[in-house]
Amino acid sequence: MFEQPKTSYLYYQTAMTRSFVDSAQGVYIWDNSGKKFLDGSSGAVICNLGHGDKRILEAINKQAESTFFTYRTQFENEPAHKLAELLVNSSANPYLNKVFYVSGGSEAVESAMKLARQYYYSRQEGRHMFISRSPGYHGATMGALSVTSYAPLENPFRPMMRPQPRIPAPYCYRCAYNLTYPGCELACAWALEKCILDYGQQNIIAFICEPITGASAGALVPPKDYYAIIRDICTRYDILLILDEVMTGYGRTGKLFAYEHWDLQADIIALSKGMSSGYFPLGATVAREDIVETVMQAGGFPHGHTNAGSPMSCAVGLRVLEIMLEEKLPENAMKMGKILGKGLKDLAGKYAFIGDVRGIGLLWALELVADSKTKETFEPRLEVGQLLTDLAYELGLIIYPRRCVNGRQGDHILIAPPLIINKDEIAELLGLLDETLNRAYARITYKT
Repeated sequence: MFEQPKTSYLYYQTAMTRSFVDSAQGVYIWDNSGKKFLDGSSGAVICNLGHGDKRILEAINKQAESTFFTYRTQFENEPAHKLAELLVNSSANPYLNKVFYVSGGSEAVESAMKLARQYYYSRQEGRHMFISRSPGYHGATMGALSVTSYAPLENPFRPMMRPQPRIPAPYCYRCAYNLTYPGCELACAWALEKCILDYGQQNIIAFICEPITGASAGALVPPKDYYAIIRDICTRYDILLILDEVMTGYGRTGKLFAYEHWDLQADIIALSKGMSSGYFPLGATVAREDIVETVMQAGGFPHGHTNAGSPMSCAVGLRVLEIMLEEKLPENAMKMGKILGKGLKDLAGKYAFIGDVRGIGLLWALELVADSKTKETFEPRLEVGQLLTDLAYELGLIIYPRRCVNGRQGDHILIAPPLIINKDEIAELLGLLDETLNRAYARITYKT
């Protein structure tokens, strides 16, 4: 057994420490003391296939017998081509048929932004702005951060970034216009057109969003007509639509890609997380062929990362996608998600500080409030989301906390277990969450 060191030479986002991991299998993780945890958030909503899948280990071993790494300008490799072919042919949008590999989600968004800019640059247009949503999260690198609306991540770096315009996210529980759907006539969607006109069509490259807002606001599923308006506006004003499917892609929402829920046609999508299910660093930007060809004919795409498209990462990604399709894991996510969603709504009826339950597939969130009638948030100093996360951890359940009002206040927790979860494991998850909420009930002050 590994002994925890007295001094750590590592640092992360905070000074918080956790126990050392020892092993993991399926939806469970064990620490070095033998304590068992149910992974209720798939790590950082990445381990879609769960842990310890021997088929992935076999794929790694097989590829290791050939080569781990070759540089993309020196050699082609078979796994990269096979994965791109399967990815394109499995997509509901087959016209998205040009794949550019990266190593993670921030890189995927960064690459999508640079490709979009290069497209208009190649057309000799000076467009230089991206419209995104608030709240919203697209990554931690400087380009991706410039379109992120989550104050704690942005604030220290704002002087280094060029400001980009924002429109309100489709956050029906806390509507920016104090309206109610459908009487609102989807003002949050029409805000895109106003923003384009305010900043000038000639300056706008693209609108970028997550199809379903993930961590920044907690599983916000837009109303059914929202994306029809968005797509029409982008088309009429010759603005590209970039979908950040880093969290929502690869079966998480009950479809292989979340855009399938609306038959939405994107121009570029960014992928990562579930693309390798946490077994190896991997991501991709997938774009329309005409966008890529325009850039290539103008001299090429001056962008890339050292590990992009490595044989090992693509071999893992290929096997992950094969397993996902063979075992129909998106369908299982939808089926199990209905059971999970009902269980979460039952808990909301039991605990007054759960203000909203929202989600689809196996991406769900509980928003926590001090007053369920007024939707008043808890004071930030109380750290209610983190309190629930810590209490759950003590009980052997892993959940994912964030703040839903642009990262400044409000609390929500994400519940997003691996797509392989079954009914018994969902019942176990709900039982642990129930006990977590019960313990929190006695620790916080709320109004009824």
